[in-house]
Amino acid sequence: MKTPALVLTQGYYMTDNAKTAHGLVRGTDRFEIKALIDHQHATADAGELLDGRKRNIPILSQLEEALEIFPEVQYLIIGVATVGGVLPDEMLPIIEEALGKGISIVNGLHDYLNDREQLRKLAFEHGAELLDIRRPKKPTDLHFWTGEIFKVDVPIIAVMGMDCALGKRTTCRMIMEAGQKAGINIQMIYTGQTGWLQGGKYGFILDSTLNDFVSGELEHAILSCWKESNPDIILIEGQSALRNPSGPCGLEFLISGMAKQVILVHAPKRKYYEDEVHWGEIPTLASEKEILEKFDSNLIGLALNTHDCTESEARNFQQQYKEELEIPVLLPIIEGVEDILPTLKQLIAR
Repeated sequence: MKTPALVLTQGYYMTDNAKTAHGLVRGTDRFEIKALIDHQHATADAGELLDGRKRNIPILSQLEEALEIFPEVQYLIIGVATVGGVLPDEMLPIIEEALGKGISIVNGLHDYLNDREQLRKLAFEHGAELLDIRRPKKPTDLHFWTGEIFKVDVPIIAVMGMDCALGKRTTCRMIMEAGQKAGINIQMIYTGQTGWLQGGKYGFILDSTLNDFVSGELEHAILSCWKESNPDIILIEGQSALRNPSGPCGLEFLISGMAKQVILVHAPKRKYYEDEVHWGEIPTLASEKEILEKFDSNLIGLALNTHDCTESEARNFQQQYKEELEIPVLLPIIEGVEDILPTLKQLIAR
């Protein structure tokens, strides 16, 4: 059974910083999300506010109100992923209130709650836990790359982005779910804290892993998935982007993870990395495709983040990229991701 939980966003829900909450609203196999706590966005349904799809998860103004409605709740999940992983100051009083009521805190930030003496004391006094899921593992608990991945005989596909916060994890999960619904055994390797929160079985938290062991942890997750789940296809959730200067990432998936196929996620109206002009312009899709091919990986699909697009604009971009790239172009939020399934079936049949 899923564990009843609340998600704390406290004013951040309609920002990119709340992508952890967005993922949990869209679906999790680990927790049963009862409500969100956000004083600025209180509304009847978090799903409708997020993407127009009702999910029966209310946004409430106060923790006390939520616990009166859902007394069975055992956990409060911090639903933001801020720059640098820092805990927003305005969340601290609500965390303290929750601990005082015996509610455990699940924290996916780099700002570890167990490092705060007052919170440790509150948790101990009221029988609650502080779960810092992004705290690095000990080197003795990590794996080094072995080369055994060369034995994997199923397609490995990396879902990568042209920038951060575009919907890589969401696209990855949607493709997995659509494939499974169609009878394809697609499994997903999570690489971030939200993937774990959503109940991912195979994966690791990349940005909390010692650099020497990133390739090995990736390989270990893929091998475990391959040996235990007998998948038809393995998807890897991407992080950041190949050329985002604040955190370039992706070659590990192509080289160490042997991802010979790539689905890119792109926002047609985003011109600069993370909308920061001085960070530089996001390069063209054609140049990204060329880089992938130089590393012996093929671009097999494109998913569009249609932020700031009208539906008409989104469909025009879809048609434009279909003609330019000659691959399936998905509108995940508008249409779903089923158009990629024929391509995946062809990979399996090879």
